[in-house]
Amino acid sequence: MARMRAVDAAVLILEKEGSTQAFGLPGAAINPFYSAMRAHGGIKHVLARHVEAASHMAEGYTRARAGNIGVCIGTSGPAGTDMITGLYSAAADSIPILCITGQAPVAKLHKEDFQAVDISSIAKPVAKWAVTVMEAAQVPGTFQKAFQLMREGRPGPVLVDLPLDVQLAQIDFDIDTYEPLPVSSPAATRAQAERVLQMLGAAANPLIVAGGGVINADASDLLVEFAELTGIPVVPTLMGWGAIADDHPLSAGMVGLQTSHRYGNATMLASDVVLGIGNRWANRHTGGLDVYRGERKFIHVDIEPTQIGRVFAPDYSVVSDARAALQVFVEVAREWAADGRLADRTAWAAECRERRTALQRKTHFENTPIKPQRVYEEMNRAFGPDVRYVSTIGLSQIQAAQMLHVYRPRHWINAGQAGPLGWTVPATLGVAVADPESTVVALSGDYDFQFLIEELAVGAQFNIPYIHVVVNNSYLGLIRQAQRGFDMDFCVQLSFENINSPEVNGYGVDHVKVVEGLGCKALRVFEPDGILPALEQAKKLMVEHQVPIVVEVILERVTNVSMGVEIDNVIEFEDLAISPDDAPTALALLD
Repeated sequence: MARMRAVDAAVLILEKEGSTQAFGLPGAAINPFYSAMRAHGGIKHVLARHVEAASHMAEGYTRARAGNIGVCIGTSGPAGTDMITGLYSAAADSIPILCITGQAPVAKLHKEDFQAVDISSIAKPVAKWAVTVMEAAQVPGTFQKAFQLMREGRPGPVLVDLPLDVQLAQIDFDIDTYEPLPVSSPAATRAQAERVLQMLGAAANPLIVAGGGVINADASDLLVEFAELTGIPVVPTLMGWGAIADDHPLSAGMVGLQTSHRYGNATMLASDVVLGIGNRWANRHTGGLDVYRGERKFIHVDIEPTQIGRVFAPDYSVVSDARAALQVFVEVAREWAADGRLADRTAWAAECRERRTALQRKTHFENTPIKPQRVYEEMNRAFGPDVRYVSTIGLSQIQAAQMLHVYRPRHWINAGQAGPLGWTVPATLGVAVADPESTVVALSGDYDFQFLIEELAVGAQFNIPYIHVVVNNSYLGLIRQAQRGFDMDFCVQLSFENINSPEVNGYGVDHVKVVEGLGCKALRVFEPDGILPALEQAKKLMVEHQVPIVVEVILERVTNVSMGVEIDNVIEFEDLAISPDDAPTALALLD
């Protein structure tokens, strides 16, 4: 059996488990791990500028492809605490990432040594498992268990903390006979599938809500097949967007208080039985439960038993991995279809499509300064169905979800429950590393963009090309809109007269200069007719220079975006589209 340092065993296990892409920053307490990566050569590494950013890169990398698990590496002390936001974001959206931290020697842990902090205790509330390895011989088993836990049940992140002396200690380890631990997931039974089909069959207006669990389980193909077999329309949640293509005849739009469509909310209100698969019934999807639930019956399928009933008690529930559930649902539906036992949903599906035709929001505005709706209209023109969008939070993300189109799973990548500002740049870099052949497009408001903006230099250094659309109103727009209820506009303005850049007309930070200073390319747009040419130019520049390309669009300072507190009372601030010219890139043909 081979004799090696514990860190050599750890690196070989990463390779054997298939996690061969890391993002991080070296430091004194993690240098042994870096020396093992250098010696073995099987793990690629992207040097981040901030450890929080590295954790978001790892999350973006994981989310881009089924089976990926991104790795984030940092030294002791503040590197670990910097990872907490990344762990929280990943845990909240059920995303597996592996965070590895260096630590002071075991004998120093209770002595307030330099940069010695009990990071495993700090991380436990936002990780599936957080552990400081106290014995070198436990390193292989710890990493083996870490991968099993990240994959099993509801996926999520793990933190492994490695004291310096543990890393350096010699152990006996045989990588040739190493095998990943088996991963088990709950699976729906045939009896459960038949009960679900019976409940749906008894409904007049059934609806499927597809959550992020469908994406995580790589089950979108089965979801679409089940919908087509039964004829039941599908509402994706924000985390499930792309599970069914937006242009599919059974795609019924999104439901919610913010990232929703008027026709999606109307269809939910008209439904009588709702099957939720891999979703959380998040509050920004449901709004007030009295309105959302109404007289409807609910079926809930989720991989995590304690998720059932967490928000409200369903009428029937199934604890199952989404793919396993949909496999047996499809099997039963095929048999029932062959026997003529499935109800005809043609009229109900047509009714849902009719709402989509009648309830489109207007996007075509000629105003200067530019109204944000026009930006998403032009993005629909510029980017085809293969584009991968990445965003986090803000009015930009809310309105994008109302107006952009997504056609494939993992082509809308969004920090859902946590929504940390600054997530977009590093997460997009992670996505672009995972799928270098795709056109990857990030979307940020100006404030999100200014958080962790230094990570653009990572894209320049490592030649990670993508396009970043920045909609700039020089405001904390979502917070400003929320402050309307307090009759104030307080501490939310980002505008100032930039003495070095009078050309930004009082909008404050000159993003073009900052972006160029970080080694990337940037374009600025003031007129609505300039948006599409800038996006087309950005595509060319991205190919030519192989770096991030920023397209900044200067918006009107104040735009109130459609939102509300109940799904039957979303406040609209603009008129409906009444002709195709009002919403020329909408996926419904307007009368």
